[in-house]
Amino acid sequence: MPNILLVDDEKSIRKTLREILEYEKYKVDEAEDGPSALEKIQNNQYDVVLLDIKMPKMDGLEVLEKAREVSPDTSYIMISGHGNIETAVEATKKGAFDFISKPPDLNRLLITVRNAMDKNNLVTETKILKRKVGTTREIIGDSESIQKIKDTIERVAPTDARILITGENGTGKELVARWIHERSNRNKSALVEVNCAAIPSELIESELFGHEKGAFTSAMKQRIGKFEQASGGTLFLDEIGDMSLEAQAKMLRALQENKITRVGGEKDITVDVRVIAATNKDLLEEVEHKRFRLDLYHRLSVILIHVPSLNDRRSDIPLLAEKFIKEICEEYTVPRKAILPKALQELENFNWTGNIRELRNVCERLVILCGEKITEEDLQNYVTKPSTKKTTTDIFEQFKDFHEFKEHFEKLFIQHRLKANDWNISKTADELNIQRSHLYNKIEKFELKRV
Repeated sequence: MPNILLVDDEKSIRKTLREILEYEKYKVDEAEDGPSALEKIQNNQYDVVLLDIKMPKMDGLEVLEKAREVSPDTSYIMISGHGNIETAVEATKKGAFDFISKPPDLNRLLITVRNAMDKNNLVTETKILKRKVGTTREIIGDSESIQKIKDTIERVAPTDARILITGENGTGKELVARWIHERSNRNKSALVEVNCAAIPSELIESELFGHEKGAFTSAMKQRIGKFEQASGGTLFLDEIGDMSLEAQAKMLRALQENKITRVGGEKDITVDVRVIAATNKDLLEEVEHKRFRLDLYHRLSVILIHVPSLNDRRSDIPLLAEKFIKEICEEYTVPRKAILPKALQELENFNWTGNIRELRNVCERLVILCGEKITEEDLQNYVTKPSTKKTTTDIFEQFKDFHEFKEHFEKLFIQHRLKANDWNISKTADELNIQRSHLYNKIEKFELKRV
């Protein structure tokens, strides 16, 4: 439910506005003067503040300046019975969202409040998106195999050679593909990703090559395929070993001729695409079992890059663990946690069946459950076997005061719900019984990121 603060020295006006806003399903707080308003803004989170200009103790413009220092993302709507153009301009310069004269017109007031809420949502969404859009994660490691991969990327990235990346699930094949694209001459164009294993075989051709309107029953309009979307850039085909033989034949033609034909179409379309493929399967073994075309394999594997399993590069585990712990602490906005040498050694000896992905999950578990220093005992409790020693009292002792405790678990709860709903904001807000704008503000406050 959106939260609004009414600031006016006239009780009758506060009462009237409260009744109107509560009827529209807004949650409303009141303040009779500037100092009490600032105290409420400091201790609560408001979507909108309706702020009178002429008040005793402190006028609205002064309150506006100080309030924006405390809560800059809140929208402030100024209200005055002595309004003039100069006052409205000054209020706007100081950061007010809008200016309304007394007595306020009901429809104008509600529209202004609704517009302010929409603005809040857009600002928060923009901040979240900007935080998500960043440079590709670094390839961490000093082992010989990782150095070889980095050297190979530096050599082949500037070319248009097709590349086949192999390795187990969770080893970082997608990261290698992103590194290649960012260091290529195509980095100003798109990197388009296709997970071949996640698309039904009957839809893979439409996904890759597009289709014309009426090509099949559900083709209600023309669709541009991934090849056309990636023209001028890079097409990353993940899990290429799961592609059907029929789609492989069309893929071969596209690679040979740099031309595609949409499903249901007759016109050849020229595309300029660099293809990077990845698989966790042995494609030559797939060829022997007639599940993969040998000619397509040779087209894709001009350059071969094998990403080793984590068990094959154990010397990189300390670097990776410390990097992940640092990142996760920043994501959760908790103090940086140190991992002791014996604990790092314990991680090196662990059998990593899930590779990098599993290591990061373990690091996240340790950040959440452990104290300031992650010890060998913590690893034995939370990694090598189920924990039975951590008591509720131990968890409570991690926090200095109630506010820190409440914020920590509020953040974990919101993050859990977002993950469970695949970061569907509307669905998560409904489950939490809060307004979308409040959820966006919480995401921004706790610096939550989709990973």
